[in-house]
Amino acid sequence: MKISLYASVAALALSAASAQAESHQPFMKGEGDFNWESLEAFAAKHDLTGENVSIFGPWRGDDQALIESILTYFTEATGATVSYASSESYEQQIVIDTEAGSPPNVSVLPQPGLIANLAAKGFVEPLGEDTEAWLRENYSAGDSWVALGTFPGPDGEERLYAFPYKIDVKSLVWYSPDNFEDAGYEIPQTMEELKALNDQIVEDGGTPWCIGLGSGGATGWPATDWVEDLLLRTQPPEVYDQWVSNEIPFTDERIVAAIDEFGAFAGNDDYVAGGAGAVASIDFRDSPDGLFSSPPQCYMHKQASFIPTFFPDGMELGTDADFFYFPAYEDKDLGKPVLGAGTSVFITKDSPGARAFIDFIKTPIAHELWMAQAGFLTPFKDANVELYANDALKKQGEILLNATTFRFDGSDLMPAGVGAGSFWTGMVDYTGGKSAADVAQSIQDSWDGLK
Repeated sequence: MKISLYASVAALALSAASAQAESHQPFMKGEGDFNWESLEAFAAKHDLTGENVSIFGPWRGDDQALIESILTYFTEATGATVSYASSESYEQQIVIDTEAGSPPNVSVLPQPGLIANLAAKGFVEPLGEDTEAWLRENYSAGDSWVALGTFPGPDGEERLYAFPYKIDVKSLVWYSPDNFEDAGYEIPQTMEELKALNDQIVEDGGTPWCIGLGSGGATGWPATDWVEDLLLRTQPPEVYDQWVSNEIPFTDERIVAAIDEFGAFAGNDDYVAGGAGAVASIDFRDSPDGLFSSPPQCYMHKQASFIPTFFPDGMELGTDADFFYFPAYEDKDLGKPVLGAGTSVFITKDSPGARAFIDFIKTPIAHELWMAQAGFLTPFKDANVELYANDALKKQGEILLNATTFRFDGSDLMPAGVGAGSFWTGMVDYTGGKSAADVAQSIQDSWDGLK
C-alpha cells in the first residue's frame, strides 16, 4: 500500500511536470514542418526519470525565456528535471563554480578561450570521437566547428570539448534596397565587384560607406571585425588560426596587408561619410543612420547581425533595410569564409543527463524550435531553413550553410589585453594616420609584454 501510494504521488508529480512543460511550449507536437520524428527518436533512447540536470549559461531576459522553452521539450522527452540558471557575471561564476567543485552538469559560454582554459585545468569532459564525427558530417563547414570546440586537455592532448550551438554572423553588409534600386546598383557577388561598386558610387557623386568605430571605452572594436574578415578573404584560414594564437605575429606582412585592406575602405576620404578622419569619432550605433537619410549619406554599412537594433525607428527589414554577404575575392580561391561568434555547450559535471543533452542538440528539432522564434542561427544541414522566424534570419542562416569556412571573432580569441585592448586602440591610431606597420608593431609589443 505504501509503495503504491509513493508510485501514485510520483506519477502525479511527473504528470504535473509534463503539463507545466506543455503549457510553456511554443509549438504543439505535430504542428508545422518541424522534425518531430527526431524528437520521438531521441525520447525513445533516453529515459532520465528522476535525474536532475543543471544547465548554466549566458542567456538572460528574452533569451532565457527562449532557451527555457526549448528545454521543456527535453524535459518531456526524457522525464528529467531540468534547471537553467544564469548570472550577470556568468564568466566569473562558471570559473568559481568549477574551481569550488560544484559545477553544473552542462555549461554554455560565448568565449572559446575561457572554455579552453577550463579544459586545460581538467574541468571539462571530452565529448568523444562520435560527436566530433557528427559535427564534421552534419554542420556545414564541419571541420571549422570541430576546430572551434577542440582544445588541449590537462594532459596536453587535443580533444573535442565544446559543441557550437546558436551562432551569430558578422560578415554582413547592410544597405537600403530603395537607394540601390534608385541608383541602379546591383548586389556585388565578389570582392572585385564590391570594389568596383565603391568607385561607381563615387563617380556618381555618392559616398559608398558609413563607418564608425566609437564605442566609449571599447572604441575601435568595429575595425577589428573588418581586419578579421579581410584576412579571411586574402589568406587561408590556417593563417588566421596562427595569427589569433600569435604563432604568426601582428607584424607579419600578411597581417599588415589585411590592415591596409581595411584602410582601402576606411582611409579613403571619398569612400567614407564624413571623411576618413571622422571614422574613429563616429559612434558605431549612429554610423548606419546615413543609409536612411535623404539623400543618402552612404550606401553601405558593414556590421554584424545585431545592428538593426540601432536603426532609426520604423525601419522594416527586407523593405527599408537589407543585407548581403561580405563577398570573397573571386581570384583568390578561398571559398566563402564567414566570420562570426556564438555560444558553445560543454559538460562540466558528467552524468547521463549531461550526455543526453548533447544528444538532444544533435537533433534537428532542438535547432528548429529556436529558429522559429527569434535570434537563433545554425549551420546544421538537416534543420529546416523554412522555419526561420523571418526572412532576415533565413538569409543569415543560408549564409552559414553556404560557408566553406567559419572562424570565430579573432579579437575574442586573443588575450584581453590585446583583443580588447591594444588591437582596439591600434585601429584607432591607424584611422588617425599611423601606418599599418607601426600599428602592428605596437600591438605585437603589447602581446609580447603579456607573455
